[in-house]
Formats: sequence, C-alpha cells, structure tokens
Amino acid sequence: HPSESGFTTDVLALYDWAKARSGNSSIIFWGHSLGTGIATNTARKLQEERGVQPDAVVLESPYTNIRDAGANVPITKIYRQFPGFESLLLDSFARAGMFFPSDENVKVMGCPLLILHAEDDGVLPPKLGRKLYETARKAYKDKSKVKFITFPEKLGLGHDYISFNPELPVLVK
Repeated sequence: HPSESGFTTDVLALYDWAKARSGNSSIIFWGHSLGTGIATNTARKLQEERGVQPDAVVLESPYTNIRDAGANVPITKIYRQFPGFESLLLDSFARAGMFFPSDENVKVMGCPLLILHAEDDGVLPPKLGRKLYETARKAYKDKSKVKFITFPEKLGLGHDYISFNPELPVLVK
C-alpha cells in the first residue's frame, strides 16, 4: 500500500540513482501538489540522515500539511459545516499515518526553495502556498534562498498548468 514513508524511501532511492549517474550535475527536487509534501519530506530526511541537501527544491501548487490541504480543498466546503468533519475526515489522515508536514520540513531545510502557485488554483488555494512561503522565510537564515512566485488568474494556469507557462524556465533559473 502506498504510504508517506514509502514515497520518501522511493524518492531517496531515485536520488541515489540519479546522483550516481549525474556527475556534478545539480539535483533538484520538484514536487507538484501532493508531491510537494514528498519533496520536502525527502529533502529533510536527506539533510538529517545524510548531512546533504538537494541543490534546490521547487514546490508547485503546494500546501502546508495534509490536514490543512484537506480542510481547504474546495470539495470539502459543503462538509465543513457538519459536526464531526474534523474527526471523520481531517483526523483520518493522521490515523492513516499521512502528515506531509511541509510547514515543519521547511523550518529545517537550508537549500534554495522556490514556491510556485497560480492565483486561480481551484484545488489548493494560493493562501496555503503563501503560508508555506512565510513559514520558510521566517525559518531560513539566508532569506534570499526562499522565493515565492504567483501566476495571475488571467493566465488560466490553475492547479495543473504552471509547467506550461513559457516563462517558467527563466523564472526557475
């Protein structure tokens, strides 16, 4: 069964594979949506267990932690008014061992961090990306390593299409 620790272990194995074959090339963790939690988990584990960091982490359409994501996903809006919403839905993530605590992970990371969020994201509200950015910015000693880029609604990038923005390669560089 997929698990949070299993995802992290898989990405660490992929990191080792890429590192062994990349020579001196940079290795960047790039996570989208749920993958942003996996990216920060792996960056933190790599730092804490091996004393190394990825060359950078890019988070596209991120959230602070899985509980906040569940509480803010628009589809849950109609259920939030009912008693037991938190214990039935939000606490179920913890019972399943899923936390994806990006907000805690960024507090101990030190590599360059780029957060990308579209203002018209209909799945994970941009306020979660902003909150994650503010948390990282507060924790990082070198504030210049933390960047947050938002994409205006008029571009229509939503939750899934930031990577289609033709300006993205220049912004990421």
